[in-house]
Amino acid sequence: MDLHVRLDGRGDLSGQIYRQVRTAILAGLLPAGQPLPPTRELAGDLGIARNTVSMAYDRLVAEGFLVARSGVGTFVADGLAQDRPGGDDGDQVALAPRPIWDTMSAATDLSAADAEFDFRPGIPDASLFPYAAWRRVTTCQLRTTAVGSGAHIAAAGHPPLRAAIARHVAVARGVPAGVDDVVVTSGSQQAVDLLARVLLSPGDVVAVEDPGYPLPRKLLTSSGFDVVPVPVDGEGLVVDALPDAARLVYVTPSHQFPLGTSMSLGRRLALLEWARRAGALIVEDDYDSEFRFAGRPFEPLAGLGAAGHVAYVGSFSKTLLPTLRLGFVVAPRSLRDAMHKAKQLLDWHTAVPPQAALAELINEGLFARHLKAMRRVYARRHHLVTSLLRRDFAGVLEPVPSLVGLHVTALLTDPAADDVQLAARARSAGVEVLPLSPLAVAHPVRGLALGYGAIAEDRIPGGLIRLRAGL
Repeated sequence: MDLHVRLDGRGDLSGQIYRQVRTAILAGLLPAGQPLPPTRELAGDLGIARNTVSMAYDRLVAEGFLVARSGVGTFVADGLAQDRPGGDDGDQVALAPRPIWDTMSAATDLSAADAEFDFRPGIPDASLFPYAAWRRVTTCQLRTTAVGSGAHIAAAGHPPLRAAIARHVAVARGVPAGVDDVVVTSGSQQAVDLLARVLLSPGDVVAVEDPGYPLPRKLLTSSGFDVVPVPVDGEGLVVDALPDAARLVYVTPSHQFPLGTSMSLGRRLALLEWARRAGALIVEDDYDSEFRFAGRPFEPLAGLGAAGHVAYVGSFSKTLLPTLRLGFVVAPRSLRDAMHKAKQLLDWHTAVPPQAALAELINEGLFARHLKAMRRVYARRHHLVTSLLRRDFAGVLEPVPSLVGLHVTALLTDPAADDVQLAARARSAGVEVLPLSPLAVAHPVRGLALGYGAIAEDRIPGGLIRLRAGL
């Protein structure tokens, strides 16, 4: 292996080599039996005399750090590594993160759940992903100059994908968008981060739904903003409770997370009027409205007017796979240039091969076909979950009416019941569900959110029987 030695100046070069090799051995970076480069080779790499390296090696051999085998080479001796790889504890500086990180819960390992019955919300059925088509379009796109050249692309994303997204949201969701309005992001979370970076200053007031999706709230809090939780009722966000000083409000109007309600038209119009009056930005996260099972689609805020006051955020994590980390934002044009600059500063651009593959999937009509097939699958699962909840959990859980998305929410009828404890008991019985109370800050709610994307239809009854036995 190559041996990195840093030489400072021209003084005591042999001593410098000796000390660095000894430190590497004691730290366990050079394990027992590891061969060292021949003296001639190392001297050539360092641009010094071979005798200088030989003196260092001889000293290490004499002290027992190295073993020289005639005609074979020089090797690290046995039994010398310490139990502290990376150096002595005394060499470490006790740097502390900002206090805000002490208040954050541990990062969630979303791959860690191995429950027998997985009812986690927001997870699509990975077994139904169009793998063959994805492999084909990915292979094809990697051969093209734009994707396979190794050169960077514009920060806003792969132009064919931006154009495909603009067409998709305009036709399927009624969101007016051109290719220049779309910024491709590494998931919807980065879209929220970008919008906050370009619009807000530390200390600015932002509003979030309560209960609500915790990651945007934590992201905004960690960025130094004054995050105000605003209650949600049967019509969605309570607009009258918004703080006058708020400069940004994050909402999930089509399928409120976690309650599952859809914001009424009157409430949506009131929110748009509030944004005009306050000069604020509405971040509309439309995370899973592609899966609507009955009724007319709700008009997104971005399609109702208030141009310049709504940023429409979408994701392919629910429609395809979370591991693709592909999202987008249709941003107000006044923020466009700043969004491009911020995106480049964060990560240059989102990975190009999956962008190009997704563009081809959309343009060939395969994405629309996949959505249509998945809508049928999830509709059956949604109906089964809600039917069994009403039949077998009456008096214990009250389902919240919802006809869209990848999860159903049920509220506990007993105000004294602890949903966290119930979820823990369910987990012990092999059933993974999401308790609601940890998702609320100032407006308590108790219940369970049950997703049906990650669990096959024929396993839903058995999982709910197991859940009911633990309640």
